Amino acid sequence: MSNIVMESAELMQMLPESEQQFAYEFIKKLVRSWDPDFTKLTPSEREKVDAAEKSGFMNENEIDWEHLEQYA
Repeated sequence: MSNIVMESAELMQMLPESEQQFAYEFIKKLVRSWDPDFTKLTPSEREKVDAAEKSGFMNENEIDWEHLEQYA
């Protein structure tokens, strides 16, 4: 977790519960407007996808689903 995220959480902790809820809803709205379909990757997610693709990742169209035993 980045420092700015941790500092934001600490700041939110200082607020009364009702204001924490408001801040949470605001952040949620901000994230959804940035990525309404939840399709963007965070930097750590991008690293995981890149690693998976470099480790023998196969496109599902390349798999012979009728004869999976050949991949064991």
